[in-house]
Amino acid sequence: MRRPVRLQRGDTIGVVAPAGPPNLEKLKRATPFFENMGLHVEWGRHIDNVHGYLAGTDAQRVQDMHEMIADTRIKAIIFARGGYGTARIAADLDYALIKRHPKIIWGYSDITYLHTAIRQICGLITFHGPMLASDIAEEDFDTLSALMFKQLFEPMKLMYSEKISPLQVLTSGRAEGELVGGNLSLLVSSIGTPYEIHTKGKILLLEDIGEEPYRVDGMLNQLKLAGKLEDVAGIVIGDFAEAEPESEESLTLEQVFRDYFCPLEIPVMSGFKIGHCLPHFAVPLGAPAILTTADKTLCIESGVDEQ
Repeated sequence: MRRPVRLQRGDTIGVVAPAGPPNLEKLKRATPFFENMGLHVEWGRHIDNVHGYLAGTDAQRVQDMHEMIADTRIKAIIFARGGYGTARIAADLDYALIKRHPKIIWGYSDITYLHTAIRQICGLITFHGPMLASDIAEEDFDTLSALMFKQLFEPMKLMYSEKISPLQVLTSGRAEGELVGGNLSLLVSSIGTPYEIHTKGKILLLEDIGEEPYRVDGMLNQLKLAGKLEDVAGIVIGDFAEAEPESEESLTLEQVFRDYFCPLEIPVMSGFKIGHCLPHFAVPLGAPAILTTADKTLCIESGVDEQ
């Protein structure tokens, strides 16, 4: 996998919205966060466009992506928010352009579709982390989440342990492999497309929001029937926010996870604060990682190149 070049003070980052329209006041409120790091911030040409539940037409959102990728002044692309619509532009992106101008790409949620497509087509490490309008602009945006951006400025290993949050072992073991995945519903929507996620030999990260246990059950079943759980090396269960069942007769999320993951006899841990949560532990997708249940740790190699 190719690592993008690290950021330095004085660099310019580009902000675009490939999914839903961001709140512009929140964007303005989040911008000083990056300026205080010594970065210049440039918004995409169409970031204030609204096309129903989309941040502009497909063509406009693709244009913003292409302009930011091709602009040699832009050293990183940080997405404004998730929502819906990223998958609509996946087939229209110029992946050869991305290969020629590899740079830091950062976001999560609906951005999972781009993470998967870019990693698998371009061989580029991208970053699953909090975004401007949906996270950074909020009053409860916390110190740990903010510190995660440090990994963009210098090569550094990341270590997740119970110092950050309680972790639960579903099945024991040790796994090595590239960390891949992200939002469960987006991963499932990629099945049967040219952007279908590759899981063989990988450590699979799963997170989501607003999905009751029966919905998570259905999506995991689709992953299973599509063969995506057969050769996975290990599983990291991130945050599943707002997932409380409406019915008292419902299975719990833990029961659903155990039903699907325990028979695999691979290391599986839950409780990671990765996803629609605060703190939000940002991770490089595509980077080599080691999941160890004995000491309850996830160690991830650096996602940036020092040059």
